[in-house]
Amino acid sequence: MQLGTLYGIGIGTGDPELITLKGLRQLQDAPVVAFPSGLNNQPGVAETIIQPWLKPEQIQLPLKFPYLQDESLLQQAWIQAAEKVWDYLNQGQNVAFACEGDISFYSTFNYLAQTLSQNHPQALIEVIPGIASPMAAAAVLGLPLTIRDQRLTILPALYHIDRLEEALNSSEVVVLMKVSSVYEQVWQLLKERNLFKQAYIVERATQPNQKIYTHLEQFPQLSLSYFSLLIIMGNE
Repeated sequence: MQLGTLYGIGIGTGDPELITLKGLRQLQDAPVVAFPSGLNNQPGVAETIIQPWLKPEQIQLPLKFPYLQDESLLQQAWIQAAEKVWDYLNQGQNVAFACEGDISFYSTFNYLAQTLSQNHPQALIEVIPGIASPMAAAAVLGLPLTIRDQRLTILPALYHIDRLEEALNSSEVVVLMKVSSVYEQVWQLLKERNLFKQAYIVERATQPNQKIYTHLEQFPQLSLSYFSLLIIMGNE
């Protein structure tokens, strides 16, 4: 029996129409559709995005990926998820894994694919790119992310303010992912560097509950969701 293929599909940031034609075709052709499970028994972001495109006969396979830093617990979750996927692949069924944003951009899929390859080297894996959140955020702002020879730095999460300072010193455009946990520190740095006019926060880009924050000098404190990023444009 021929093995099934695991397709990692980047499905964009929220708007169901921000999925490529190739991604949509593979999503709808797969008999099994996997996605990260949501928290507290609620649908996750990826699951919500793909719902308009799913067919009744497709098997929906939520996979648990805990939000924690314990490496041993994370590896257990990846192994369990990989084995659930392998059960279908080994039966010759393709599995489409729907991933918010782009499949190669800080994606949960990478851990799943690596674990599957390690435990089952014969597994077949293909990836289909999608729209990443910095590009989506720039689009909803109506601004180019970069122009001419501007250098771009993207920080995945900020644990030390030094990293942001280094980025501001070396790049004209800086994107800070997951800014919610460090917003107060970042706000202070924006104030010190007089960067409020060039700073924008986009929360849940392209989703129905999207929010945009400008004139950040008015917001020394903000309660932001996990899916929030800050863009500093035209930094000199």
